[in-house]
Amino acid sequence: MMKKPEKGQNWVWNKDIDGEQAGEGVVRKVLAYCDEMMCVENHFEQGAIGKLHTHPHTQISYVASGTFEFTIGEETKVVSAGDTLLKQDGIIHGCVCLEKGILVDIFTPMREDFLS
Repeated sequence: MMKKPEKGQNWVWNKDIDGEQAGEGVVRKVLAYCDEMMCVENHFEQGAIGKLHTHPHTQISYVASGTFEFTIGEETKVVSAGDTLLKQDGIIHGCVCLEKGILVDIFTPMREDFLS
């Protein structure tokens, strides 16, 4: 069984959290969360795709490393380490990883679907 933090856990040590396959070439690690928000780390291999999708959560993505081609709504741009992206609830978005990297996502409210 994969280890995930508990809801409301104050301290979450990344080294203690198991990742799970979230798509071909993508590993997701659910980090700290409560009902109102959730932090998730996504490790992408070069060429991996975060398929276009929508969800009823507002999401901010921070590019911790790597380079990605992101689409948000009608716009597509290349982003790299240090850049942030806002995806409001219901807007279509997705990415292609151009250079191996990590995205850190903050969701509000939390993504219950990531816990099953």
